Amino acid sequence: MSVAIYPGSFDPVTLGHLDIIKRASKIFDHVIIGVLNNTSKTPLFSSEERVNMLRDVLCDIDNVSVESFNGLLVDFAKQKNTNVIIRGLRALTDFDLEMQMAQSNRMVAPDVDTIFLSTSLEYSYLSSSVVKEYARYGVDVKEFVPECIVSKLLDKMKGQ
Repeated sequence: MSVAIYPGSFDPVTLGHLDIIKRASKIFDHVIIGVLNNTSKTPLFSSEERVNMLRDVLCDIDNVSVESFNGLLVDFAKQKNTNVIIRGLRALTDFDLEMQMAQSNRMVAPDVDTIFLSTSLEYSYLSSSVVKEYARYGVDVKEFVPECIVSKLLDKMKGQ
């Protein structure tokens, strides 16, 4: 069985993330969405909230599961018995950073490969940071995130 991990903060999950997840689920037998619990960042949503939102959004894709993780991605990959990491690329600027991370991962875990999927053109501008910034200033974000995420995002923004 081919298993891959698609890691990220998903704070919040965007339609661009979903594009990559759906496409990866057609390539691999099983895709694990790894929600990074990064202690050096202060996310808008807790790790548990992000996992639950992703599970809600992905409930109709049978070969996708969602888990949070701490620490190194390559260690998480080993725990999950996979040697494939999926990363989405929006632009050339993403490529530089993602390539550096992939090469660093190969240095500490030579058996782990990274596969890059380019984001569909309609989502090439989209990031969680952009979505949060728009929501913070009252812009309607329904074109950027799944419908069930809009109200959760707006509720979080009201609390800030």
